[in-house]
Formats: sequence, C-alpha cells, structure tokens
Amino acid sequence: MTQTTAAIFTSHYWNIPDIDNSRMVDIQKHIDCKTKPIGALGRLERLAAQLALIQGMQTAQYDQISIISPCIIVFAGDHGIAKHGISIAPSAVTSQMVSNFLTGGAAINCLCNSLNIGLKIVDTGILFPVPSDSENYSQQRLGDTTHDFSEQAAMTLRQVEQGLSLGAKIASKQLAKGSNVLGFGEMGIGNTSSASALLSLLTGTPATETVGLGTGIDSEQLKTKIELVEKALLRISIIDIPPHLALAEVGGFEIVQIVGAMLATAAAGRAILVDGFIISVAALVAIKISPEARQFMIFAHCSAEKGHQLALSELTAQPLLDLGLRLGEGTGAALAVPLLNAAASFYNNMATFESADIKV
Repeated sequence: MTQTTAAIFTSHYWNIPDIDNSRMVDIQKHIDCKTKPIGALGRLERLAAQLALIQGMQTAQYDQISIISPCIIVFAGDHGIAKHGISIAPSAVTSQMVSNFLTGGAAINCLCNSLNIGLKIVDTGILFPVPSDSENYSQQRLGDTTHDFSEQAAMTLRQVEQGLSLGAKIASKQLAKGSNVLGFGEMGIGNTSSASALLSLLTGTPATETVGLGTGIDSEQLKTKIELVEKALLRISIIDIPPHLALAEVGGFEIVQIVGAMLATAAAGRAILVDGFIISVAALVAIKISPEARQFMIFAHCSAEKGHQLALSELTAQPLLDLGLRLGEGTGAALAVPLLNAAASFYNNMATFESADIKV
C-alpha cells in the first residue's frame, strides 16, 4: 500500500485550537473559594476546570459551565477478521444489534433514556444493512465489511479519507443542533481485534499485551485472536507507522469515522467524552493525527478489556469511573454524563465563603 499526502491526514487540515491555559488561575480561584476545603471535591474539581477551559473558548466566560444536549453517537461496522470466529457471535449480530438500537432495546438506549442523553446510530459498513427511516439513524457506508487484516489491508487509503470526512460530518451536524458534549460508542463483531492491532501498531506493544477477551471468548479463541494480530503486525512491519496508514491496514469502518468525529468535535472547541477500549484507541489515533485534540477529551471509564489500561497510559488519561464495564455502545460515556452535570452544578451554584458569610 502506498502512502498519500491527503490534507485530511494532517493536523493543519483540522485546525484544532489551543486552549488558553492562562485562564486556569482564575478558574482555580473560582473553585477554591467555594464553601469547602481546597481540593475536597477531588477529581470533580479537575473535571469542572477542564469544562470551564473548554467552554470559555466559545463564550469568553469562565465562571459558568453548561452541559447542553449531550449526545452519544454509536458507529457500527463489520470486520473481515471476524470470519475466523474470534468473537462469541457471528457478524450477523452487528446488524441485529443495530436493529435493537433502533427499537430502543439495548443497554445504551436504557442509559440514554434514563439520563436524558441524545442517541444517534450510524451504519459505517455492516454486512447486512438495516433499513430504517428513523431520524436518529444515518447510513455512511464505506462497504459491507473491511477486509481480513491478517491477510491484507483492512481498507484503502481512499476509504480512510472518506471515513474521516463522514465522521466529521455527522459530529458537526449534531454540534450545529446545539450539543456541546459528544460521546462516541461502537458496535461491530471483531472490533476489539482491530483496536488491539491498532494499539500494537501505534505503540510497538506485542499482541500478547493488547489482545484481550473481548466479549468473553474462550482460551482457544484468544490464542487464535493473538495469532491473527501477530500475523498482521508481521505483514505490515512498518516502524513509526503514520496513523492514517495504521487505520488503513488494521482499522475498522466504525473506528475511522469515530476518529473523524473526534477531530471535528475538537476543531469546534467542544468536549469529547471518550468511552472504553475501542473508543480510547480511536482517541489515540486522533491525537496522532492532531495532538491538539487531546485537550478536549474527557475519559469516561476504565474498561475490563486487557488493552484499555495500556491505551489510557498512552493517552495520559485518568478515567472518571471504573465499573468493570466491557460492553461498548458508549455505555461508559453515558454513565459519566451525570458527573459532568454534577461538576457544572457545584461550579455554578455552590456558595462561596464570602457569599455564605463563613469565616475560615
């Protein structure tokens, strides 16, 4: 596969702004004067500070935080690697789960409904397309399924370019409706294999350290999964591989569109709520393309998938929650939204020592 110099693969194309960290002094003062010991709200204080920095770029106001129309966008795609039986389910289940999302029966539906979070579903290329005229459903198909990346590149560089653009388009559309926090979820049989291969390629970590049990496979399936990722790494054998080429070699249609969605969200100066293993690997790819995107990322949870802690370490990320989740769908991101609301509430409404006439 030949490399390309398409502008979309460069940081300059995305033009992501730098956050004005000089305002942190004022933000910290705003937090410290609340009626509590300094630092007593722990990581909730750091979350509030990050949100204030991000939102202040848009409003030029650093004394208020608003969580407006948070939305989870779930991207679904199928993977050629799945033909080797490295999941508990066949590829047909991807389409069945998309139907489940659309009829409101999945875990992410329940969480979004109970927490007042918007939900959008995107077909990026599933083996069996699901017909629907739901306003919350988009088809941005790059194909029926990626190629088996153990044998050949998962997709072409042209598909990577299209995927980044399509992901950016749907994120921008949701931001234009007023959302200022976007979370991303995924569905795709075989996509933990793709994420593990990406993580190995981008970090030089052996497949034995990045490949995990996914949806709960047995020891023989795990052995096969590791061998397939190792075979792909041997086939590619590129040191310091560019992120767009890594996506082409071992990525997924859903993963590439998530990367584009993250970059567009950062370019718009809005908060990105990062879900579990697969989404965190997409986040790693995004910051390899444009390091400035990291400033806008809030990491929701630490998943039970083996490679997730490695991905979080690479991202220098400390997630908000650790609930042993390994479902995907954006469920961890949804569960973190109440913490964003709580951070905004104390930042905006908690009394100061002066206003409460408390002398310390």
